[in-house]
Amino acid sequence: MPERKTPSLNALRAFAAAGKCLNLKKAADELFVTPSALSHQVRGLEETLGISLFHRTRHGLELTESGRSILPGIRAAFDSIEETLSLLQPNHEQHILTVSMLSTFAMRWFIPRLPRFQKQHPDIEVRISTSVDLVDFRREDIDCAIRSGQGNWPGLVIEHLFSEQLTPVCSPAIRLHSPGELKQQTLLHARLRPDDWQVWLHSAGISKLQAVHEQTFETRNFAIAAAIEGIGVAVVDPALVSEEILSGRLIQPFAQSIPGENGYHLVYPEKHRPNPALKAFRVWLLDEARK
Repeated sequence: MPERKTPSLNALRAFAAAGKCLNLKKAADELFVTPSALSHQVRGLEETLGISLFHRTRHGLELTESGRSILPGIRAAFDSIEETLSLLQPNHEQHILTVSMLSTFAMRWFIPRLPRFQKQHPDIEVRISTSVDLVDFRREDIDCAIRSGQGNWPGLVIEHLFSEQLTPVCSPAIRLHSPGELKQQTLLHARLRPDDWQVWLHSAGISKLQAVHEQTFETRNFAIAAAIEGIGVAVVDPALVSEEILSGRLIQPFAQSIPGENGYHLVYPEKHRPNPALKAFRVWLLDEARK
């Protein structure tokens, strides 16, 4: 009797996913491969076993009798492997919550408040992931994110934290009495926020202003640091510099603080039930935002 060739685990996993979804695209999305690659794996498995596992129809896939007979056992085998491997995970009481956010928001708003969360929930470790890109919850090990924008992200639960404001800030060493005097100063910009000064100046009734110098930094955090050092004047959300304003390291030279176009939001996938750590974090974060 000829020896039967052992199928690859990738081919068996492709069959398990296709058998569950009965749709190549959905199964491919679940495994993060292309439909053509998944189809190739399934056909290779059929050739190895010498049987047909699916009927291909216009409406998708249908399991053959052979496919139906082996699918439960193969899925159970993969479930058993995952359960066994989970035994290798450290059994700590500490819960880890990974949160994605912009670096400026992390440095200026979130981290100064984080000790209050740690005091309330010492069993939860918050890990911060910073990036200018939107997190892909399907592919990245991220529990939730704090995003700046207008709140239109399909497929996510979106909870508004607070709306953005814009106002100039500078060192108290810089004396300003009217917005027109800004032309004698260095205007500090953030590369990812190129229009903030234009938006604020327009609200102050200044359509064109040519400053003696302008300097652009990679992030608002650098622009704020430059303003503290007296290098120039930055326009930012005062929520990001509240400690500096209270301590007097920064001042708001003008009364005009205008609503920005964006707001800050807590987001997480609507298909994922929040775990206890995320639930506790959500309650705390919304309370901090109300303050």
